Amino acid sequence: MQKLLSDLSRLYLLPGTLSLDAFQQHMADQAGAPVPLAAADGSARALVIPFRKAPGSSDARHWTLLCEVANALQTALGLPAPAVSISGTDGFDLWLSFETAQPHTLLQELLMLLQAAYCPELQLTPQQVGTAAALPPCMDAATGKWSAFIHPDLGASFADEPWLEVAPPMAGQSALLQHCGSISPAALREALQSLRKGDAPPTPLQAVGAPGLLLADATLEDIVQHLHSKNIEPTFRHLLR
Repeated sequence: MQKLLSDLSRLYLLPGTLSLDAFQQHMADQAGAPVPLAAADGSARALVIPFRKAPGSSDARHWTLLCEVANALQTALGLPAPAVSISGTDGFDLWLSFETAQPHTLLQELLMLLQAAYCPELQLTPQQVGTAAALPPCMDAATGKWSAFIHPDLGASFADEPWLEVAPPMAGQSALLQHCGSISPAALREALQSLRKGDAPPTPLQAVGAPGLLLADATLEDIVQHLHSKNIEPTFRHLLR
């Protein structure tokens, strides 16, 4: 648990946000209480972009949109790969990390520029840049299901049921975050300049494999071997009843 807290603090949390005792309480809290992400002035090191399934929808468009944005961040804007999590309720979240805390208004602008360039149908608002978030892994109070960080290659399999029945293994969560990096101030400035000018290049959808985020025609054995190659141990998602 200490290792996972260290990875979360390295990527998303301001200094002193969570002690080990507080993190253990967060994991045990069945109410899924939000964890502060921002300082008193609203500046933060994390931007969480929600991708929710439209009510009544039977397709995985919300996952496809996440892939488009995630691939654009890497291939078009030259930024580090973001982490992906399942919400425990109705969709996915994309987690962007910044080396230094960024002003709240700048994060709002980045969210709106990304939406305009790569996912205009997502209907995001500046108010969705929050100062706190339900930090994975945690249980959602309404559903009793668990949010968790996931390997992007498996995202499509969670499109209809974006949750876990039980808490994920801490070592696996830490392994998923181990190779995630933070956006430097210089890289953020360049990305914002491209987006503001409206000339951010388009990005194609990628297939399975770095930096792709879509599940290709892979067998279960292929998936397990792929995860083992990254020192990730797959686990069962559902309880047998």
